[in-house]
Amino acid sequence: MSPSIIEFENVVAGYSPSLTILNETTLDARRGEITLLIGPNGAGKSTVLKTLFGLLLPRLGEIRFEGQRINGKPPRELLAEGIAFVPQGRNLFGSLSVRHNLELGGITLPRAELRGRIDEVLQRFPRINERIDNQASTISGGEQKQLEIGRALLLRPRVLLIDEPSIGLSPKLVEQIMTMLRTLADEGTTVLMVEQNVRTALRYSNRALVLEMGRLALDRPASEILQDPDLNRLFLGGHARTSAAG
Repeated sequence: MSPSIIEFENVVAGYSPSLTILNETTLDARRGEITLLIGPNGAGKSTVLKTLFGLLLPRLGEIRFEGQRINGKPPRELLAEGIAFVPQGRNLFGSLSVRHNLELGGITLPRAELRGRIDEVLQRFPRINERIDNQASTISGGEQKQLEIGRALLLRPRVLLIDEPSIGLSPKLVEQIMTMLRTLADEGTTVLMVEQNVRTALRYSNRALVLEMGRLALDRPASEILQDPDLNRLFLGGHARTSAAG
């Protein structure tokens, strides 16, 4: 079993004092694995990523990265420490070129080093290389998602947080994105992912964590969850605790 690199311990967080989403959430993500967060809408999946990346402040509990407490650290510091976040939807500068979008992702790097990092990313995404001088808004949805992920990889993160990477993509492109994430994990990058295309994502993941009402209800190998004949019920609530009890 790989050691934990991310740990949540009894974390309470939400979007206002009256809207608590994470209710003493305790979970972990292991080094060099893809950990998939699944559960019904409102269970707290995306909130876990936002709280981990410093976009939401935990009110209680502790978040640790490599054993060190990171509660309250801003995203810029977390990026420097090796945590990158690819949020849901499109998050590009549409009026700028693909190249300029990549350069902005590595704005903290020395210019000479940035050039080499961009070349490294373009080797991983040859389609983006072909579009390097195109305006970002004119490339396809799949290419835009590759560009977002590539931009996040410029800083060579040890942990990649990614929220709903398949939205708006064809099944073929989804498989390509998942294959790329699997390769990253096999090379040592920890991936913590939220994805509604669960059956496909499970095939590429190591573990699945089922959340219900902001708490961990089930922690199983992804292959076991994939074989569960009642997989769809995990999104409706209740079934996960029954399975865990069994």
